[in-house]
Amino acid sequence: MNYIFETRMMVRDYECDIEGIVNNANYLHYAEHTRHLFLKDRGLSFAEMHNKGIDAVVARMTLKFKTPLRCDDEFISRLALKKEGLKYVFMQDIFRASDEKLCFSGTIDIVCLVNGKLADSEDYNKALLK
Repeated sequence: MNYIFETRMMVRDYECDIEGIVNNANYLHYAEHTRHLFLKDRGLSFAEMHNKGIDAVVARMTLKFKTPLRCDDEFISRLALKKEGLKYVFMQDIFRASDEKLCFSGTIDIVCLVNGKLADSEDYNKALLK
């Protein structure tokens, strides 16, 4: 995979379920946080874009859970990106930092609503497709 961004995070105890592993829903939080950090890194503010009437929203997700993360695990969240028509396709993988074992893999399709209507966004195109 040709990753263009990565960040490191740590599993917090309250993100784990009774089995002692990260609850599946938290991987969505990790992936979303990574996308928001990526936007910020590219000079794009999610909040400022919303104030301009441009909202990037999730259209579809395909998720694969591979190896569970546990409390206090450090992990690396990486993303790659391609554009297909109006959608931005984020390929996101999460690896356990200690051994680079793949824990989660997701393909997340994002589309833009401009003033409430599905449309292309020049702001997002300029920032994301550098």
